[in-house]
Amino acid sequence: MSRPTGRPSAAAPAPRAATPATALRAPAPGWAIEADVVVVGSGVAGLTVALRCAAAGARVTVVTKARLDDGSTRWAQGGIAAALGEGDTPEQHLDDTLVAGAGLCDERAVRTLVTEGPDAVRRLIATGARFDADDDTGEILLTREGGHHRRRIAHAGGDATGAEISRALVEAVRAAGIDTVENALVLDLLKDGAGRTAGVTLHVMGEGRRDGVGAVRAGAVVLATGGMGQIFSATTNPAVSTGDGVALALRAGAEVSDLEFVQFHPTVLWLGPEAEGQQPLVSEAVRGEGAHLVDADGVRFMRGQHELAELAPRDIVAKGIMRRMRERGAEHMYLDARHFGAEMWERRFPTILAACRTHGIDPVTEPIPVAPAAHYASGGVRTDLRGRTTVPGLYACGEVACTGVHGANRLASNSLLEGLVFAERIAEDITEGIAEGVTEDITEGIAAERTEGPGEGTGPSDPDATDTPDALGSPAGAPLLASEARYEIQHIMTHGAGVLRSAESLARAADRLDRVHDDAAAQLRRDGKTAEPGVETWEATNLHLVARVLVAAALRREETRGCHWREDRPERDDAVWRRHLLVTLRPDGALDVRSTDSEAFPPPTTPRAETESRP
Repeated sequence: MSRPTGRPSAAAPAPRAATPATALRAPAPGWAIEADVVVVGSGVAGLTVALRCAAAGARVTVVTKARLDDGSTRWAQGGIAAALGEGDTPEQHLDDTLVAGAGLCDERAVRTLVTEGPDAVRRLIATGARFDADDDTGEILLTREGGHHRRRIAHAGGDATGAEISRALVEAVRAAGIDTVENALVLDLLKDGAGRTAGVTLHVMGEGRRDGVGAVRAGAVVLATGGMGQIFSATTNPAVSTGDGVALALRAGAEVSDLEFVQFHPTVLWLGPEAEGQQPLVSEAVRGEGAHLVDADGVRFMRGQHELAELAPRDIVAKGIMRRMRERGAEHMYLDARHFGAEMWERRFPTILAACRTHGIDPVTEPIPVAPAAHYASGGVRTDLRGRTTVPGLYACGEVACTGVHGANRLASNSLLEGLVFAERIAEDITEGIAEGVTEDITEGIAAERTEGPGEGTGPSDPDATDTPDALGSPAGAPLLASEARYEIQHIMTHGAGVLRSAESLARAADRLDRVHDDAAAQLRRDGKTAEPGVETWEATNLHLVARVLVAAALRREETRGCHWREDRPERDDAVWRRHLLVTLRPDGALDVRSTDSEAFPPPTTPRAETESRP
């Protein structure tokens, strides 16, 4: 395996953040801490990286936007997919994943996932996660979900798998004494003079000595920030899922890919036409156990549309529901599981049962009104099979990453497995680098720069913090968007780039997104003012950048594939579009969009370093 060859020297320029023209406006950091590795995010991916790196002796700091257990992982209901059952094999799991991915999965990435997945799940169990098991045999109980031809979904607490995984990992992190910074929004990447990762800037909301904007200096940064579902008005994602990791990576110069493939979960509890924000999910496992999708007349409309009917891949089911809604002039369809009976509902799906009853629906006695809502980003920051991005020292895993596993549509319950498998690979790569002295040299170089290098942007409470770029507060940077722009962006994206898209709707969305930015930029030029730096304005600005990339890619992809549904281009076009779109952000804020030559990702290239691409 080739390793980065560059070594920072004490005479190198001090670490700097993203290009001044694109960096988030923020005060200069007023405090700093040091680590070998900073992990941004506390879901299954982030905490797994942290535990594995700490076990190898690395100094790890975990930064998370809310509390350690408050990310997307704990909302996962259905389970985690792996070939654990009798008669099942990784090869069968691979086949189902490739079919769901609609021709855009990188087969090498999928093979890595399915072959390493079963042992990764066993290590998760050894960490303390307790999955539902047979009372007599002790064997893990498995169920089916959409796109799977076998029962291979392990679950916990009936429908509380994510909560159990989160509990186990959080307890393990705390027991290991890993340094954590909660209630912290990461802003931008710091780089050394050679262009390699040197840490992050972040804003902590009320942590005493770690309050306000600060920095974590580290030779390796792992983005595990989750998804970007909050760019739409209705989503299953929590409020913290504002695309911060993808936006940070773009500003740092990294490539992102496949953002046009946003999976809309077919069965989200319909709360009315005005409902916004996070919506209750009705897990695919409910259909896996035999629930039926029906219209108002009780007709099972998915029959005849796919061999698996209600258990077809999610993009097919979502499209089937939308078509039936249009045919009937309805705002939702129904999921009928009355035949389960009260005992099964209470034992197998207690979380969903409680959520439905909270909103006045009793699944034991009536069908559940459901409609698609934004759920999962199949794309993200492009990585190789060791989680390395196109920026040296910057890694990504989990929903924020694009490993090539999901292609144009994620197979149900592959997300938790992807987080596990690629987190372990990232930890291995980082700890190998520490053993070879790569990240240690970087950290030592940063420390030397603070005392010997040029001092700039010194923070008020950290007199040694001379590696802080003054560009963070410079008026030359891009404007921040007002907090209310968040709702305008969500409205634009829901109506222009939602489940149904067209060239007209996407062009309209692009134009409106440009106007949101142009209005803020005009005010900055005219009055020298922009929105005040703060969590809400930083989030709105991140959402805007991610929305721009999604719309640009969706406009470019002139076909229907997976969960990208173009009404004006209804057919899949393998001859032209069986390839990925790669997007980067230019220093002037414009987007570069280009395509790969095939469904396989090319090797990532990084400044002054070569990385292993695909084993």
